[in-house]
Amino acid sequence: MPAYSVREWEALPHGDGEGCIPPHLAARLVALARTSPFAGRGGGGVLEHRREDLRARGVVGVLAVPGCTLEILPKIDVGEKEGSTQEKREVRKRLVHMLAVALDLKIETGRMTDLDWQDETLLEILIRIFCDKLTEAVRRGMPRRYTLHEDDLPTIRGSLNIPRQFTRHIANPGRLACRYDELSDDIALNRIMKATIGHLARMSRNATNVQRLRELAFVYADVSEVSIPALRWEDVVIDRTNRSWQELFGMAQLFLRNRYQTTSAGLGQGSALLFEMNALFEEYIGRLVSKALAGSDFRVKLQGGRLFCLTS
Repeated sequence: MPAYSVREWEALPHGDGEGCIPPHLAARLVALARTSPFAGRGGGGVLEHRREDLRARGVVGVLAVPGCTLEILPKIDVGEKEGSTQEKREVRKRLVHMLAVALDLKIETGRMTDLDWQDETLLEILIRIFCDKLTEAVRRGMPRRYTLHEDDLPTIRGSLNIPRQFTRHIANPGRLACRYDELSDDIALNRIMKATIGHLARMSRNATNVQRLRELAFVYADVSEVSIPALRWEDVVIDRTNRSWQELFGMAQLFLRNRYQTTSAGLGQGSALLFEMNALFEEYIGRLVSKALAGSDFRVKLQGGRLFCLTS
């Protein structure tokens, strides 16, 4: 399946030759882009479908439709020849670094070779990093918590639910209404991981990534499957017992929640992982400045409504 790449605010000409995109594939990408919240009122906030070409705007990321994928990279000067594979490699590295800083993630890329950065899209790179981290985490053991259960049992377990016992089983003393705690891995954090695995398996076009996601899905076979809108993010508590899962939880939010990005999927239409570059860059710079000024008399405030960059 062909994979196209373009930098923000630049265009891909229509055509069948190298460096061109067939008009029917461009139309599919535009239809998907219009479903994004970044599309704006006129629907052209992500991609502009012009007569002679397909032009990207100030949104970066990956769009995948039946027949092709389109990667939109930021315009960053990395000291490489413009349009070369080396430039794309370095830009992807910078973009992943920006995401890590802006979203407060510790994304380790030590296992990624230069060939990986050159040949894979941003989406596949992020999926591979997620698979690496999740595989290592499940080898150490999935997080578990005690969850409250209520059941009617032949023998007492835990404590007796007296109101239920005398309303439901007053005529059947052979059944006891029990309330008890049970150590379980069917908890909110694991349900989020399972939802992320399924979501990425539908988005990925890389055979290796898809295979690894299938293997991880098997590990989570006994965890309840919950739709993405129904996930209970607020039930996740990161403490000393599951601190090692904090980065994975952050990456799950990156893929599933609308923070600087959105994932869109229509019936047979495709999916997208997009980031509004202005918001992402602002957060990135703000965090770098905050870190640089830590311990000083200055404080950093993004979009504070005043004309001052720094206040003391």
